[in-house]
Amino acid sequence: MTSAVTARTADTPRTAHGNGRKALLAATVGGVVESFDWAVYAVLAPYFAAAMFPGDDPVTKLLAAYLGFAVGFVVRPFGSYVVGRFADSRGRRFALTLSMTIISGASVLIALLPTAALIGTAAPVLLILLRLVQGLSMGGENPSAAAYVTETAPRHLRFLYSSISYSGVVIGNILSFGVLTLLLVALGEDGVRGGGWRIGFLVAAALGLIALWIRRGVRESAEFAETGADGPKGAERRALYRANLRNMAAVFLISVGATVGYYYGTTYLPQYAQQLGVASGTESAASMLGPLVLLVGAMVVVGRLADRLGALRTLRIGLSLLALATVPLMLALAPGAVPMWLVTVVYLVLIAAPIGLTNVLFAQLFPVAVRVVAMGVPYTIAIGLFGGTFPLLAQGLAKAGHLTLVPWWAAGAAAVSLAGTFLIRRPRTTGN
Repeated sequence: MTSAVTARTADTPRTAHGNGRKALLAATVGGVVESFDWAVYAVLAPYFAAAMFPGDDPVTKLLAAYLGFAVGFVVRPFGSYVVGRFADSRGRRFALTLSMTIISGASVLIALLPTAALIGTAAPVLLILLRLVQGLSMGGENPSAAAYVTETAPRHLRFLYSSISYSGVVIGNILSFGVLTLLLVALGEDGVRGGGWRIGFLVAAALGLIALWIRRGVRESAEFAETGADGPKGAERRALYRANLRNMAAVFLISVGATVGYYYGTTYLPQYAQQLGVASGTESAASMLGPLVLLVGAMVVVGRLADRLGALRTLRIGLSLLALATVPLMLALAPGAVPMWLVTVVYLVLIAAPIGLTNVLFAQLFPVAVRVVAMGVPYTIAIGLFGGTFPLLAQGLAKAGHLTLVPWWAAGAAAVSLAGTFLIRRPRTTGN
């Protein structure tokens, strides 16, 4: 512990800033892999559902594939707790390496799975089991990365770093749509359905290897090294959880609108446009690339504003706009009055604040010793209940003839998040 303190105080400002940039890269690249692995399943589901799920009804098969998307979220809170305990006891770097190894290994196995025609119901069972394994690992990935960025970023740039690190999640989405577009252009829809979808999961595994290589070269958070490893145990740790229940509730509520907006705007919107009849599969996938790039830029701008104006104020403005504008935007898309690309750009810009600021904002609310678990468990519960089920819910509404109710659900979720911001109470001891 003494050596860690000495190392930290010996760092020059330039060296410390360099260490922060390396840590930012390590966190961001993990977000790329996590998001790509997760999103590529969702965007490829319409193409592998027929092969991996038995039955005759294509709509039912797609619903089953989206169920596989949702169940991975169910176990995220358990993964957040398990991996989070490693992060809070053995270190952020250890947890980040562990989660990335498991995520990438599962992607390889999904790419190699036999179809339902070969092994029957074992195909969907194995697929869903692998998604559960990924869900466990991803449950700890984002909270661990958020804590790592919070503890290594320069104090006056924390929310800029927050937005950049979470932009890795958006970049992963960009790559997933890019891979889908390339596959559709190169193989056609029949070729992708015929087995080309497996390439997407192999790309995910390759990205994971790159992330592991980068993470092996970064240091542990100095803040954790000084206080986390020798932090409270047992009853004292449980008392810290109880003392922070209000902020944990705030994290849950704020995450509801952020995750619904994120999965609506970055994952389900192409399928939504197809079901409205305003875009084909190839057109809707390709039309996502430009807006997602703009979203990355919007997140950086929002992060810089939050460092100057205050994160909570900036977040509340973003959530208010999201709640008010979602329904009018999607109603304009339905008759084709506004082109899909414009609706997508506006909607993604609106979600920049909710998804770009919350990582570090949440982490700052809790002491170092319980930071990853305290922010990660309510965060992943909200994602599991509202984000992971969103494509399934939206597809179910569409099948029942109520597709136009989907934007109302997203707008209501944003309003819930806005209300949640007023629960936040700055802790007496944050470990900062």
